Amino acid sequence: MANPSLQTPEKRVGRGYCLLSGGLDSQLSICVLRAQGLYVEALVFASPFFKIESAKRAAKALDIPLHIVPFTADIISLVQSPPHGFGGAMNPCIDCHANMIKRAGEMMVANGFDFVATGEVLNQRPMSQTRNSLKTVERDSGLNGRLLRPLCALHLEPTIPELEGIVDRTRLLDLSGRSRKPQMELAKQFGLVNYPSPAGGCLLTEKGFCRKLMDLKTHEGLEAEHNVWLLLYGRHFRLPGGAKCIVGRDAHDNAALKRMKRENDILLHTVNVPGPSVLLSNTASESDVEQAVLLCASYGDIRGRTHVVVRIVRGDDTTLEKTVTPCDKNSFQSLML
Repeated sequence: MANPSLQTPEKRVGRGYCLLSGGLDSQLSICVLRAQGLYVEALVFASPFFKIESAKRAAKALDIPLHIVPFTADIISLVQSPPHGFGGAMNPCIDCHANMIKRAGEMMVANGFDFVATGEVLNQRPMSQTRNSLKTVERDSGLNGRLLRPLCALHLEPTIPELEGIVDRTRLLDLSGRSRKPQMELAKQFGLVNYPSPAGGCLLTEKGFCRKLMDLKTHEGLEAEHNVWLLLYGRHFRLPGGAKCIVGRDAHDNAALKRMKRENDILLHTVNVPGPSVLLSNTASESDVEQAVLLCASYGDIRGRTHVVVRIVRGDDTTLEKTVTPCDKNSFQSLML
């Protein structure tokens, strides 16, 4: 029988968290790591600004555990004052990514994992994926050599897991630049067929959404997360008296506005025609309430009616009905955000 002390110990299976947006690059990073026998769990960060449904679908297709990490307070703080500035809109990409990786690193330490991985590709994005940006993100995240970028690792310095032999560097990749052809070829090899087209997936890159966000920052401020989540629903108007008014676009919006009504808010809806729910801030003046009534009526399905009845429900559940003549919706364009 062989002497146990002379036997070669089995290699320990490395464990890591991988950020998963649901896009092709993040899915490929998971596939590349698992192809060499590493154990990987996925993380996605939830806030009003990020769409996480793609990550949920990808995790299910990859059959990988997915952790949904609350991130609203983090990103609102960065939108207020981003140390590295914004991209083309109100997107603090470098600081946002560094904070995500920092949060992932905290989970890594707490659970005894070996690394955090991302789907970044060197020079794929002109602001957030240059060599300097990648270094800045790693430095600010505080991961100290345990941030792994499997798709472009061969262009970067070896990480601690690679130097320790936990991750096989020779089985990592050397992708660089904006071409998607290498990723699409890899997708075929790994059997990935359902993945979204390249896009940021972040509302902070969309200028229309940022107009509403900047208006909220200027008037009510961003401290109340409830107000930030409301930006996802309906048409937003800033009324002449200063009140915020949100007009539902469809049944989904209407249900959300009713659900998100706070104790002192004012809710309006049409009575004698199909129409929107309208949410009005509790600071609204009477003139703004009258304007909101007109908005509610004018966005209803009036079908030639000359008079529309609008019910006003105040925070104490008192109700009042007003009959108004609807206007052309275009007359409110100057108030729309």
